[in-house]
Amino acid sequence: MLGYPSVSIKVAVWASKAAETPTYFEIIEKESNMVVYRSSNIKSFGAYGPFKKTARLNFSDFKLTGSFFIKANGILSPLVLINNDVYKGAADFCLRYMRQQRSGFNPYLKDSCHTNDGYVLYGSEAGVKDSTHFNASGGWHDASDYLQYSATSANATYHLLMAYRDFPLVFGDEKQANGMDGKNGRSDILDEAKWGLDWLLKMHPKKNIMFNQLADDRDHMSMRIPKEDSQYGRGFERPLYFITGEPQQRGKFLNATTGTSSTAAKFSSAFNLGAAIFKYQDDEYSCILSKKAKTAYQFALKKPGVTQTASVRSPYIYAEDNWVDDMELASAALNFGQKKLNQKAILNALSYAEEEKTTPWMQKDTAAHYQYYPFINLGHNELAKQMVGTDKTKITNYYRQGIEQVWNRAKENAFYRGIPFIWCSNNLTVSFAIQCGWYTNLTGDKTFLELEQANFDWIFGCNPWGTSMVYGLPNWADTPTDPHSAFTHLKNYPIDGGLVDGPVYTNIYKGLIGITLANTDEYAEFQSDLAVYHDDYGDYSTNEPTMDGTASLIYLLAAKEAKSTPKKVLVSIEGGETKFLRAIVRGDSTKKKIALVFTGDEFADGGEVIRKTLKDKHVKASFFLTGNFYRNTNFKSLINKLKKDGNYLGPHSDKHLLYCDWNKRDSLLVTKAEFEKDLKSNYKEMAAFGISKTNAEYFLPPYEWYNRKISEWTGQLGLTLVNFTSGTHSNADYTYPELGKSYKSSNEIFQSIISFDKSNPNGLNGFILLLHVGTDTRRVDKFYLQLPKLIDYLNLKNYELVKIDKLLVH
Repeated sequence: MLGYPSVSIKVAVWASKAAETPTYFEIIEKESNMVVYRSSNIKSFGAYGPFKKTARLNFSDFKLTGSFFIKANGILSPLVLINNDVYKGAADFCLRYMRQQRSGFNPYLKDSCHTNDGYVLYGSEAGVKDSTHFNASGGWHDASDYLQYSATSANATYHLLMAYRDFPLVFGDEKQANGMDGKNGRSDILDEAKWGLDWLLKMHPKKNIMFNQLADDRDHMSMRIPKEDSQYGRGFERPLYFITGEPQQRGKFLNATTGTSSTAAKFSSAFNLGAAIFKYQDDEYSCILSKKAKTAYQFALKKPGVTQTASVRSPYIYAEDNWVDDMELASAALNFGQKKLNQKAILNALSYAEEEKTTPWMQKDTAAHYQYYPFINLGHNELAKQMVGTDKTKITNYYRQGIEQVWNRAKENAFYRGIPFIWCSNNLTVSFAIQCGWYTNLTGDKTFLELEQANFDWIFGCNPWGTSMVYGLPNWADTPTDPHSAFTHLKNYPIDGGLVDGPVYTNIYKGLIGITLANTDEYAEFQSDLAVYHDDYGDYSTNEPTMDGTASLIYLLAAKEAKSTPKKVLVSIEGGETKFLRAIVRGDSTKKKIALVFTGDEFADGGEVIRKTLKDKHVKASFFLTGNFYRNTNFKSLINKLKKDGNYLGPHSDKHLLYCDWNKRDSLLVTKAEFEKDLKSNYKEMAAFGISKTNAEYFLPPYEWYNRKISEWTGQLGLTLVNFTSGTHSNADYTYPELGKSYKSSNEIFQSIISFDKSNPNGLNGFILLLHVGTDTRRVDKFYLQLPKLIDYLNLKNYELVKIDKLLVH
């Protein structure tokens, strides 16, 4: 087991071939060898697999950190670690396997392979003559074989992009873009995701051309190192299968392809997510991805239906049989990175969602190989985040229905195992754990936390074979050592982080072609008529690592690490923008742009000075004003002039409410209804000046004080929460001497701005520099009188002064 954070669900499974169940269990500290916990919180179950008696031993209330053993009926468990760093670095560890799977240039081998790919098959529909060469070198090898599928590669790419988007602080920067050692200023997870995106671009070179796979099952004729791949009749060149929407070869038969949607939609989703993430890092690349997302989406609509893979020698293919889930995700992804949500895209996504409410394998105890792929409906999660109210509830309930279908099977056994033992069962297990986590995040419903943890624990050793299913993780436990991999079998290269296929039904195993175990089965006593798993390179059905399954595991591990690691400062970088508690607090720090922002409530003594200075200096600024300010008849003329001059006018709450406690930030002082009513009243006052949400979507909170819940409520109203960039004393221009140490003179404020600019590598790039329209009469030293000098300094330093909506193009 990887272990547990101190505050988490913690359950061990007792399994015995004898008819016995413990009445209590103990936890023994490794270092002292002392019993530090004793409990009878045991839930008994009957037989499962090779065992006559099983039980769940719950020690979730044990909060001590350290290294421990669990003891029951005289039997000692493997080592159990409890601390908040147990998942630290695990996602990056699994990223090693993705790099090792690279085709084109392979950083692990420090050598190139498959540089001649590939020649077209089935291309006549697009006017492409078969055998025509297209550059398709790159991407990842699918598993231990070297063929490459667009569907699995696009899904893997999407999971890696999601992992970066959702948990950016988890990943390190130890590798260059080519996978070799050395930092490059970009997270390694994003480097890997871009490797996938680059290959997908090659597989969709023109709007009417898209390829479904590179190479085929002739790959399986021998074990070899990648650069020795030459079994397709054209030297080292491999075939590229065009997506026609029509059936193609499947051994002696044809596959059951019905359309173009399933693969093309996966392309579109990955491109759109990539475009949103790279928008502030590489705008040119982002534009390319955005254009390809559109053409891929149109290719998906060309012939609604599913695209299956092709084979030449055997009947085994990726027999994907569903596609509306892919179209749901692709439709929801049209909104990624957009300032205003496209309601038509949401309605289309919702329509697709209702065609497949739950992923079909969840309703069944068996399925064909990759019949329902991906193994999780990614679209439900992305769509739910774009919706509110009953529509959001409807989508999250679809997740719940699928979870309950699995739970109805799982609750009957001590392992809480409800996943069918079909080929790649570990991939299903990882996906299901992710779905449970998403459901909890979207709804706050913690009903399935223990079920989620049981599926995670299964992957890392809490299973009938007592082994982790991830090569080398954790490094002190039983993990695969003899996987179905040429890297390990021929060269003894470790495949760190690779997730193997996992156990299959015994009757499936017995019916597979060409499986012969090379060594004595070390797990023989744990095999049963239910399912088998072999750590043997001869078993390609249970012990072959997969690229796409590992990518999904990387997302799951990142989620676990992010959840278990307390962070005092909740900051994230998305695109180029910096967010704190989900509010944007800085624009792109690589661009020399600054937004001057002024807030106002009861004072406006600096209004005319500020307006005239801005006009004289040809600068546009942003003003966030309360309803109190907009209502004040003395300020009406100023507001009209600021608007006429082209400045940005936005909301700052109606009554200048304090939303949350100054000392306990998580403690709200307003209800959601009060928050919404107050903000809507602010907009009502703005409407008198011709200002609406359409041209004032950014909201700066009163007192510049908020928490995650306020950010969430703001988003649900279709608005974006922003706040000032910390690091200078500009926001202290309201202070006066009677406030004591809090008081900052105009000179101190000015010098703090200059000092920050000079002492930080990116200076004031992307700054939201906050000042006030007016101040209390007790402040005689008015900083707004320094505004001309401040603007001159910023101009001298070549900063572009822009409005907030020009700084934050998200």
